[in-house]
Amino acid sequence: MDDIPAAPPRRSRDPAATQRAILDAALIEFSDNGLSGARVDAIAARTGTNVRMIYYYFGSKDGLYRAVLEQCYAAMRAAEAALRLDALPPAEAIRRMTEFVFDYHAADPRFARLVSIENIHRAEHIARSGTMQGLNVTVITTIAGILARGQAEGLFRTDADPIGVHLLITGFCFFRVANRYTLGTIFGKDPLAPELRDNHRRMAVESVLGYLQTLPA
Repeated sequence: MDDIPAAPPRRSRDPAATQRAILDAALIEFSDNGLSGARVDAIAARTGTNVRMIYYYFGSKDGLYRAVLEQCYAAMRAAEAALRLDALPPAEAIRRMTEFVFDYHAADPRFARLVSIENIHRAEHIARSGTMQGLNVTVITTIAGILARGQAEGLFRTDADPIGVHLLITGFCFFRVANRYTLGTIFGKDPLAPELRDNHRRMAVESVLGYLQTLPA
C-alpha cells in the first residue's frame, strides 16, 4: 500500500506579531461596531486566527477591548513624548502640542470613535485597566511643565490649570472628528472637508494661546 504523505507542518507564528495583528483588527471591529456589536469571530477571520487563540492571548472579549484601548492611548502618548516639547519655548510648545493633537485626531478617526464608545460605557474598562491612569498622566505632567515655564516668564496667565488646558486643546480637535457625521448632516458641511482643515487648525491654536495670554492688570 502506498505511503500516506505526511500533513504539511503548520506555519509557525510569531506570538508578538499575531497579537499585534489581532489588536489592529480588533480596533477596526470595535470602532465600527461598538463593544456590544463587535464579533470576536470576525476579528479571528480578519487575522487568520481563531477565537480560542484570541481568548488565549486576551482572556475575553472585554480583555481584548481593554487591550485595544491601552494600545491606542499608549500610541498617542508615545507620539507626544517624541515631540520633545520641553526643548521648545513655552508658546511654541503649546502651539506644537495643539497642532499635534489636531493632526492626530484627523489622521486617526477610529481613536475618537473608540473613546466615544468607552464614554458610553462610563469608562468602566479604563477604570479596570492596570496601566491606563499612569500612562495618561504624562500629558498632564507635560502641560504643567510648559505652563510653569510660561508663567515664570510672564507669558501665561497664572490661573491656567493643566487639566483645563488639556481639555481646551483636545475639545475642538476631538469634537470635529467624533461628531463629523451629525455635524455634517445637520449643517450640510463636512467638518473634515479639506478646505476647512487649515482654518480649523489655526482656530485651535489661536484659541489655546489666546486663553493663555497674561490677563491685563
